[in-house]
Order: sequence, then structure tokens, then C-alpha cells
Amino acid sequence: MRPYFDTRSKPWLIWVGFALIGFALAVLPFALTQIGTTWVRITNYAILYILLALGLNIVVGFAGLLDLGYIAFYAVGAYVYALLASPQFGLHLPFWVILPIGAAVAALFGAMLGAPTLKLRGDYLAIVTLGFGEIIRIFLNNLSRPVNITNGPQGITGIDPFSLPGFRFDTPLKFYYLLLAIVLVVIVINLRLQNSRIGRAWEAIREDEIAARAMGINTRNLKLLAFAMGASFGGLAGGMFSAIQAFISPESFILVESIMVVSMVVLGGMGNIWGVILGAVLLSFIPEILRWTVTPLQEALFGRMVIEPEVIRMLLFGLALVLVMLFRPAGLLPSAVRKRELEERPI
Repeated sequence: MRPYFDTRSKPWLIWVGFALIGFALAVLPFALTQIGTTWVRITNYAILYILLALGLNIVVGFAGLLDLGYIAFYAVGAYVYALLASPQFGLHLPFWVILPIGAAVAALFGAMLGAPTLKLRGDYLAIVTLGFGEIIRIFLNNLSRPVNITNGPQGITGIDPFSLPGFRFDTPLKFYYLLLAIVLVVIVINLRLQNSRIGRAWEAIREDEIAARAMGINTRNLKLLAFAMGASFGGLAGGMFSAIQAFISPESFILVESIMVVSMVVLGGMGNIWGVILGAVLLSFIPEILRWTVTPLQEALFGRMVIEPEVIRMLLFGLALVLVMLFRPAGLLPSAVRKRELEERPI
């Protein structure tokens, strides 16, 4: 007997669900504005993290390549946008021209990272990618002499926001709808990739690279494609970050940010697009909720701040990840393949 809410017998339920989700997303910023415009800005950054997590999921979740330097592609996209839409070079190109350029440059850097690491797996690949991320940050930090390109540690200011003829995206509310439209397009692209021959080939490489090569899969080209595709989404997110902030510096792209994005993918469920989105949303909002609750709670209990809120937030964050690894090792919403891999079967 089929369950009562079986969508196969009632396909209209799917469209009703999509309509309800779309309505909720459309009215969300107005509800958040009642609390404060700060939460609309936090939501915008959460959408950026969703983009980053979806891009990293291609590399880590689909192809099984551990990348700890993913924030480097975020930085590349951000600096491409900043250099082409600020007084730094005197160029003020439109955003619809710069964003594809930033994504393409980030994809090129992704291929450059992937090419020398094709034979590396696991810990060795993680160490190399971690070093790559730090090299990019240090490079941007020192690219101010003898020719000032990135303005060094002082960063680049006066970055143009997104604008169309007669309209500027100069408020968090306006940015929200643009970011939402872009992330929906990226989700569709990811879904199509996952269900394509390329996506199935990536999963085969993740499961057993030697067997995949024996079956005729060109593992070299597909691994390079995974690095390039994942990096392009990071570059896209970086360009939008520049436009939202109107200021960037190398300190925005530290190793902790890479670890945060990896944690989002692992927490939500590697290889599952909806799980990755859930992980990105949780790890974007929970630290901010703790930021607003930890300090008042300490003052109410002790009359003063005993422990720095940042320390408490990181402790709780680490504890949550440990509990997830113990009780949900495949993530909160694991993919069907990963769930089967980690299932305990009787001998």
C-alpha cells in the first residue's frame, strides 16, 4: 500500500510544495525586517555560503576530492570584481560582464590547482589545497609592490554595487532577490549535473577511481572539470560578495572560512544538494543567533561577561560537529549512496 502523501500518486503536491516554498522565500525579507535589517544582510551572506557550499560539493561530494583551499577561488572572484568595478584601475564595468569573467578566472585557477594534484588523494590532497589557499591570500596581501594592483592589506574600497539602467541594488533587500535568483539557477545547474553522465562519472571516481578508469572513464579530464566547475561557483560568489561589501581585503579569505564551507558540506551531507543547502543555512544562522544570545545570558547569570562570546560560539560549534560525526556520520541529509556506504550491516 502506498503512503497517504505519496507524490507519485499526487504529483500536484510537488508543485504545491514548490509554490509554498517560493512564497515563503519571497516574503522572508519583509518578515526579517520587522526584527531588524541586520537579519536581511545575514540572510544575504547565508545565500553566498550556499553558493560556496554547492560549488565545493561538486569537488568534495560528487568527485570525492578533499579541498581545504576552496576559499582561494572565492578570493579570486572577489578581486576580479573589485579590480574591474572600482577606482583602483579606474574601470567601472557592468556587473553582468564582470561576474562571468570572475567565474571564468576562478575556473582557470581551479584547473591550475587540479592539474598538479591529479595523483593525490585524501590527506595529501587536503594539504596541497590548503597550501594553495594560503598562497593565494598571501599573494593578494603582497601584490602592492612594485606595482600596486591589489592595494595590499589595506584592501580595495569604493567597489560599485550591482546596477541596471535606472536601478541600483544598493540595499540588502534588493540584493536578497538578486542573490535568490542566482542561487536558484545554480541549484538547477547542480541538479542537472548530478543526474548527467558527468555527475555519474564523478560519483564513480569517488567510489573507486581505479575501477572507474578500467570502465573507460577519463578520470584526468573529469577531475579537472570538477575543480573548474566548483571553482567557478566560488568565483561567482566572490564577485557578489565584493558588490555587497563595497570593500574587500585579504583578511576576508582566511583558512577558517575554508574550514567553515567544508563543515557545511559535511554537516548537511556530502553529495546531497539539499543537505548541503541545509548545512549552509544552519552554520550561517546558528553562530549569529548565538552572537545575540550568549552575551545577554552571561550578563543575566553572572552580572558580567565571564567568557568571550566568540569562544563560547566556537566551543558550541565544535561540540555540534562532534555530535553530528558520532550520531549522523553521513550528515543531516545524506545522499542515498553515502547512507548505504555507512550503514552497519550484519556479517
